[in-house]
Amino acid sequence: MTISQKIKMALAYKGMSEAELARAVGSSPQAFNQRMKTGKFSTEEMDKIAAALEADYYFGFQFKDGTKI
Repeated sequence: MTISQKIKMALAYKGMSEAELARAVGSSPQAFNQRMKTGKFSTEEMDKIAAALEADYYFGFQFKDGTKI
């Protein structure tokens, strides 16, 4: 599943439109839509998206001993 698909699922869960999310993260709907097409978001952008969705964003590695990177 791509990050764009995950964002779309989160939007559906929250009952929020892509345009509403774009404005909440300080982007125009058109620019945000282009980013959704490429699926390329920085960690900082994902943090903003998560905050706008009132969710936590996580990405990293978790080892068997519990270490997270």
